[in-house]
Amino acid sequence: MATMHDVMARGAFIMQKDLLSFEEELAAYLGCRHAIGVADGTVALTLSLRAAGIGSGDEVIVSSHTFIATAAAVHHVGAIPVVCDCLPDAMMDTASAATLVTDKTRAIMPTQLNGRTSDMDAIGALAKQHNLKIVEDSCQAMGAKFRDTPAGLFGVAGSYSFYPAKTLGCFGDGGAIVTNDDDAAKEIRELRDHGRGADGKVKRFGHNGRLDNIQAAILRVKLAHYDEAITRRRAIASRYQAGLSDIAQLLLPPAPDSDNLRFDIFQNYEIQANDRDALREHLSANGIGTILQWGGHMIHQFEDLGLRCSAPYAEEMSRRYMMLPMHHMLSDDDVDYVIEHIRAFYA
Repeated sequence: MATMHDVMARGAFIMQKDLLSFEEELAAYLGCRHAIGVADGTVALTLSLRAAGIGSGDEVIVSSHTFIATAAAVHHVGAIPVVCDCLPDAMMDTASAATLVTDKTRAIMPTQLNGRTSDMDAIGALAKQHNLKIVEDSCQAMGAKFRDTPAGLFGVAGSYSFYPAKTLGCFGDGGAIVTNDDDAAKEIRELRDHGRGADGKVKRFGHNGRLDNIQAAILRVKLAHYDEAITRRRAIASRYQAGLSDIAQLLLPPAPDSDNLRFDIFQNYEIQANDRDALREHLSANGIGTILQWGGHMIHQFEDLGLRCSAPYAEEMSRRYMMLPMHHMLSDDDVDYVIEHIRAFYA
């Protein structure tokens, strides 16, 4: 509360020192040249695509297992989202993506989902082969890494969301774009503020897409403790793994450190389960909440949007996936209680 009172006492609500300090600290944390605070994750995706030169008639490959904002951002820059399948770990299926490349494909947008990165070696190779831009939806993966490179820093730009449920969440909507491209950073800074340059003159048609200063101040406080939150989430994931890995009816996410290429932060703990709906009812009856991400739908299953897609694995996964409780305030006893009741269901 002291942080919020300080901001309010100064009347520092838009584009003030708290935002600038947060951007500097976030860039230092990630080891990148630029971090740019924006209004939310969807704005981050949209401005990143614009900075990458994606526009009318271009095709952008996105994953089936993602929030609708991924495809919506593509649509809102005038491009066409083309949906590929996902893998058992919920990441983009690069082999599926490769079958969808046409002479109109200009970019590939992997979603770094649940605090895990896609196979960026494979995605990078596909992008290089077809001269595609990489624009990352890293909204759920701030701090996750592939080959020691943070999610968001593999292409032109990467997007983060600070929605309250995110691993680093503010008290409302918020987001950021990260990049090592100086030209992209300059364009994004203008686009988020109605197209205005540092001299105050409007350089291009832009957006009202700034991160509120009070949210930036809150995020500065939370960023200072972010590694502690990640450490706790990884410990909870390890506890779930130890308690549930022998249940044949479950498919768990990869355990922490099971893949020497990746560092996962466990934004979510998403499993696949036989008899999922009955399991959810059983857990609910015992006071345990679960979530179906995106309401239980892959993006191509929103029929009114008419998204082009071939995603047989995602179709099957949509009938099986669910999220177990995962946040850094869970106690070991809380986690053990969830494990106990899942084991009882399958006994």
